Amino acid sequence: MDNNELLNLACLRAVWEVARAGSVSRAAAALFRAQSAVTRAVQETEAALGALMFDRKPTGMLPTPVGRTVLERSERIFDELGELARWCAAQQSRRRAVGGGVPAYLLHTRRLQVFSILARHRHMPSTARALGITQPAVSSAIRILENGAGLPLFYRNPRGLMLTGEGETFLLHVRRALNELRHVVDDVYALRGSIQGVVTVGALPLGRTLILPKAVAQVTGRYPGMRVVTDESAYEPLVAGLRAGDIDFVLGALRNNDAASGLENEKLLSEDLAILARRGHALADVRGLTLKDLTHAQWILPRAHSPARSLFEALFKRMKLEPPMPTVETADLAMIRGLLFNSDMIAVLSAHQLHYERASGELAALDVPMPKTRRDIGLTLRAGSTPSPAARVLIDAIRQAAGKVAGIK
Repeated sequence: MDNNELLNLACLRAVWEVARAGSVSRAAAALFRAQSAVTRAVQETEAALGALMFDRKPTGMLPTPVGRTVLERSERIFDELGELARWCAAQQSRRRAVGGGVPAYLLHTRRLQVFSILARHRHMPSTARALGITQPAVSSAIRILENGAGLPLFYRNPRGLMLTGEGETFLLHVRRALNELRHVVDDVYALRGSIQGVVTVGALPLGRTLILPKAVAQVTGRYPGMRVVTDESAYEPLVAGLRAGDIDFVLGALRNNDAASGLENEKLLSEDLAILARRGHALADVRGLTLKDLTHAQWILPRAHSPARSLFEALFKRMKLEPPMPTVETADLAMIRGLLFNSDMIAVLSAHQLHYERASGELAALDVPMPKTRRDIGLTLRAGSTPSPAARVLIDAIRQAAGKVAGIK
């Protein structure tokens, strides 16, 4: 099966019902379909995966190890789509809907892909080209979804087709379901000892210099079928992608996430902020500096309201000093590096972020106490999710790399 091709949701639903009922005949009755159609759905899924889903026995259909693996992921897919169906019903009746399975209008892989891509492109012709289908086919798919949901999912404005408020919620569930579906084939390959697939990492600054490169180099050397994509956006859009399943996990400075956030943190190490300057800077070799000695310096500071900036300003306030105004405000390491090398500015950040420049002697950490500026660095994942096999392998490598980095001074 092509890595970019997703399984047929309607066939997968039939497979799931066969496993639940224990036979094709009982599954056919539950689905109101002919036995031949259910048998064909099972065969098509087995052909797509290149493996048997069931052991056919006189007592019934028993899932094979591959079948159990696929069904475990399928349960999350159908839970997501079932939740979406109940939410749509509740919007129509304005009260909480209960019961019911996944309606047929949601059990169409290509239809959900059309919706997801149109939400991104906001343009029907572009969506049609991206999927290799006609524009009327795109229009038909959206019409079926809107009729099934009983809700308007798009509206037109000068920028193109925009999601309605209901469309935004609909999209979140669709993206989660499609991303779970994307992992099914990778789960099956992992059973055969082959780790493959794409891992998308939300890479915040504190994880990008040492931890992530070490881990990626290790796993891609061992598993050539893996591909890693990094997203260096700010924390908020990364978390939005994480909640939708577009991003597998986020690595970097941890934020406080309560139970209602739907996120969970795993701390890997902690580090204090440092003040860095170029080699040869007038303050580079001065011992026993205080913050008061630096009040007239030109500062490169993290963005306003970021966790690092808040810790830095709180440090000055504890010392009864006015926090300095930045000459430059940026989180871009290339910019910080260039400014430090070409001026007498000083910068506040984690020393690990410019580890190689410090190791080579091009940059130095000023001898200034930075108490209570410690930040936890680690992984943020979606609570209750099961990462793909490739994502799990990379997470394990990140844990090992973080242990080594924690020992670097």
